[in-house]
Amino acid sequence: MTTATAGDARPDIGRLPEWDLADLYPGTNSPELERDLTAAQAGAERFESRYAGKLAALDGDALGEAIAEYEAIDELLGRIMSYASLVHAGAIDDPETGRFFQTMRERVTDISSKTLFFTLELNRLDEDALANKMAAPGAARYAPWVRDQRAFRPHQLSQEIELLLHEKSVAGRAAWIRLFDQTVDALRFPVDGRELTSAEALHLLTSPDPGVRERAAKAIGAVLGDNLRGFALIFNTLIKDKAVEDKWRGFARPISSRNLANHVEDAVVDALVEAVTQAYPALSHRYYAVKARWFGVEALPYWDRNAPLPDEADRVIPWDEARATVLDAYRAFSPEMADLGARFFDNPWIDAGVRPGKAPGAFSHPTVPSAHPYILLNYQGSPRDVMTLAHELGHGVHQLLAAGQGALMADTPLTLAETASVFGEQLTFRALLAAETDARRRRALLAGKVEDMLNTVVRQVAFCEFERRLHDERRSGELTPARIGEIWIDVQRESLGPAIRFDDAYRAYWSYIPHFIHSPFYVYAYAFGDCLVNSLYAVYREAPEGFVTKYLAMLRAGGTLRHAELLAPFGLDAADPAFWKRGLDVIARFVDELDDGA
Repeated sequence: MTTATAGDARPDIGRLPEWDLADLYPGTNSPELERDLTAAQAGAERFESRYAGKLAALDGDALGEAIAEYEAIDELLGRIMSYASLVHAGAIDDPETGRFFQTMRERVTDISSKTLFFTLELNRLDEDALANKMAAPGAARYAPWVRDQRAFRPHQLSQEIELLLHEKSVAGRAAWIRLFDQTVDALRFPVDGRELTSAEALHLLTSPDPGVRERAAKAIGAVLGDNLRGFALIFNTLIKDKAVEDKWRGFARPISSRNLANHVEDAVVDALVEAVTQAYPALSHRYYAVKARWFGVEALPYWDRNAPLPDEADRVIPWDEARATVLDAYRAFSPEMADLGARFFDNPWIDAGVRPGKAPGAFSHPTVPSAHPYILLNYQGSPRDVMTLAHELGHGVHQLLAAGQGALMADTPLTLAETASVFGEQLTFRALLAAETDARRRRALLAGKVEDMLNTVVRQVAFCEFERRLHDERRSGELTPARIGEIWIDVQRESLGPAIRFDDAYRAYWSYIPHFIHSPFYVYAYAFGDCLVNSLYAVYREAPEGFVTKYLAMLRAGGTLRHAELLAPFGLDAADPAFWKRGLDVIARFVDELDDGA
């Protein structure tokens, strides 16, 4: 097997880094971890005894002290769960790791049950009384966090029901998510005599060999198809679980709770989705028709959707070159961003290799402000892997900059969390494009970027539409695997257009996508981020003076400001339909350039 294992060296991509989680805890059985669990338990019990049922009587300074104490407990629990999550992501197939992860989740849930009253009681305070308390300097610091908590006030249930939902989560939704992750991780896909992980099999869909792409695609479809009953049960159960809770909380639509968590209005998301769906013909339909002509066919089989161009050189990019490419692009924009990005390479904060048992995909986990983020990749040397590195490093830089806001306010809503990551991709791509003088290689770069943008914008909005149809139809009863596959194919045909051809095996491809399970309706955040970044980058190109300072200030704000406040210094407004058109027009112009040269 040609797996690139973290810490090992392959001649084509070099030695890949592996993270060291000791900055969080030395080990799963370490005294430090047990010490923090004990301290969190004692702190939560003291907090409950001191404040439960007493918030209304506190003055502003005392409320500020209470929030600070709550934040300290929250950060300690966040450190514990960050460590458990990262250990689990590195070895999902290890039963002992799974046991540790579940044990930590149960203990943290039990501890946080003691502090659950705090936000519930805070939300029950009268507006005028709370405003008087928040005028005190100690409380005023936490005004953005209190604002965000109060946004959920209309959907808050009784304390008894909230406590029940909280304590049952480890045996409910969280358990189903863990089952999904373990099932996907255990799958092996037979391709050309090798048993591949999902990351390795999906990577073959970008192989320069059309036969390899086809065999990989059919193996993926066959293996997923053999497991559809289990996946359909997980999907149906979680969708029903969400529908029950949404009904009790009074959310009008399945997507509404996600929008509220993202601090973005339903109307803004509706405008984004409508703008993208209306642009399908001008973007994805047109581009894939152009690509089909390059391949000399009327329609591409789905396994050729992300295939390299017919005359594109097959090049594997070593890890050291990928690092230099991304950091150089960051440095040309902002030396501070590059210096922050370099910390991930200078320290063991990245786990880059592919290995059995490791979580597929990529992410940057922020952990807690008192520590630092960790990045997980499955790097195999493709140009897309370089862009993924640029993407996740953008997240990491953003998380470092926002850490100064503290544990309660460092986190950024998903819609804005994708800004720095997509901007990092944009910087890297623009740097590569500007340096490329060969027409053939320039076309390949541009086509690759267009495909990445279509995957980020068109495909993610299509995923959102797939989720909407699933959740709506699930209200009438459980959906069969076949019916889910029909909805999936319908949405794919609508979004990708007539130049992409599907077969029955592709009907199972919905089942491996983790966002549907982990974070329903997360996916539109990618399209939000891409369009936002396209508009931001246009502002940068038109008026670079002072842009970097404003951009870094936006990242440092973390979750303290809403999207309207963050975009105002750049003269942008996401509530304006023209905002989305401006972002989509960037993609359209790239397609124009490729079509003119086809």
